[in-house]
Amino acid sequence: MIVKIIGGHGGVSPGFKATSYLVDGKLLIDAGSVASGIPIAGQTQIDNILISHSQLDHISDLAFLADNCFGLKGKPFEIWTNEEVRTNIMTHLLNDAIWPDFTKLPSGKDPTLRFNTFEAGETKEIGDYTVTAVKVNHMAGSLGFIIEKGDTCVVFTQDTGPTDEIWKIANQKKNLKGIFSEVSFPNSLAQVANDSLHHTPATIKEEIKKMPGEVPIFLGHLKPNFQDLLYSEIEALGEPRITILGSDDASFVF
Repeated sequence: MIVKIIGGHGGVSPGFKATSYLVDGKLLIDAGSVASGIPIAGQTQIDNILISHSQLDHISDLAFLADNCFGLKGKPFEIWTNEEVRTNIMTHLLNDAIWPDFTKLPSGKDPTLRFNTFEAGETKEIGDYTVTAVKVNHMAGSLGFIIEKGDTCVVFTQDTGPTDEIWKIANQKKNLKGIFSEVSFPNSLAQVANDSLHHTPATIKEEIKKMPGEVPIFLGHLKPNFQDLLYSEIEALGEPRITILGSDDASFVF
């Protein structure tokens, strides 16, 4: 399993792209920067899209992905998420006012985007992958995903503050190869992180105690305006299995 970090940040600025992870070139996790982050030829190769929640930095490029690939694929992008997220996207983004409804273009029978309901607690076969959706501690319908292919399992919490259920399940996986989670704010903004349901280096230190041991941890969603400070505070944790996703367009093989 190859995980490409198209964008791994919790904000947008030159050199910093919002969250989009691409697995084996086929399975996209969140759509914060996919249209701006890879060529259109690569965009058309995506089959399935997991959306963790409906905040803008995780869905914005659904609009441009659909526009870029309109008429080029011969089949729809299959979007997998829960009903709350689908409703939010359709109400506030693909509503023919902010952006065209690509679930009906070029036609309802032949759409560019097609939603599939995927609720917390469900496990589905999606392409070559077995994917389990797990509720995590964030807003806008947030899900984490446990993705398995062959003898490899990788966990993606995406946006979340301190949470529990996904670690209970992850600790049962004997084939777990990697954990992708987040640290958004420095310790000095602990109240902001708490109110917005994100992690600081201090809270991720406690969260790691819940995670399976000896598994590499990849921390993304760093806010661009705090990246240097976050690097310093995360490195001060002294946790050798942490990799900080400070540079976009990186790939990891599991």
